[in-house]
Amino acid sequence: MSGFNFDVITLFPKAFELINNLGVITRAIDNNLINVNLHDLREFGEGCYRQVDDKPYGGGSGMVLKPGPIYEAHDSINKSSKSKTILMTPQGKVLKQKDFIRWTSLDQLIIICGQYEGFDERVRCLADEEISIGDYVLSGGEIPAITIINGVTRLLPGTLGDPNSLLDESHNNFLLEYPHYTRPLIFREMKVPDILISGNHKEISLWRKTKMYERTLLKRNDLIKMVNVSDFHQRNTDSNDNLNFYLQEENETYPDW
Repeated sequence: MSGFNFDVITLFPKAFELINNLGVITRAIDNNLINVNLHDLREFGEGCYRQVDDKPYGGGSGMVLKPGPIYEAHDSINKSSKSKTILMTPQGKVLKQKDFIRWTSLDQLIIICGQYEGFDERVRCLADEEISIGDYVLSGGEIPAITIINGVTRLLPGTLGDPNSLLDESHNNFLLEYPHYTRPLIFREMKVPDILISGNHKEISLWRKTKMYERTLLKRNDLIKMVNVSDFHQRNTDSNDNLNFYLQEENETYPDW
């Protein structure tokens, strides 16, 4: 296998046609940096009608994905020595940027997409990790799977033209990104901050760090547990200094429900 391999088990492979129009992700495919291999669950269905679901034991509404087709699909995949299987489920751990980062040390992710009312409980035995993209429920795991493919791919070497563009992105250092401006200088009476056209790169760097801190407190103060404000301003006279803040533990911020 060459490049990073995403193997996706899905009942709706056409949902992934979107990837062909995702800019840098599409270029990563064209340049053989990644491979997206779709495994149509229907092809592993049982009987003449390729059945993949059935009524739940004990009654209840909806249909449940059978374990057999999913296990067969998973068994059919050629697995590398650095591979993990991810199950997309609203009961999983909420996805974070650091998950994308640690998965780049692999060379294969196998992603299982759920559908309908869910899947047979025994499917969980296949997964190394159960992942959710948020505290809500979608009709299936295809959109979450595309999210993972996108998030991991853009971190792989060679995907972005300027790898330095990743450094100050939101959540990479647990702060939200600073504001961006481009031409024109004045748009509908809204002017670009003077500091950005001052040419003083040291002051610009400090301004950006300050804005990252302020924005995080305003929009996502759950990411910051405690901040020493005076020490923050003192330490950031050097553009290489980091913010003096303490992060909440994961289980304090997001429930694993």
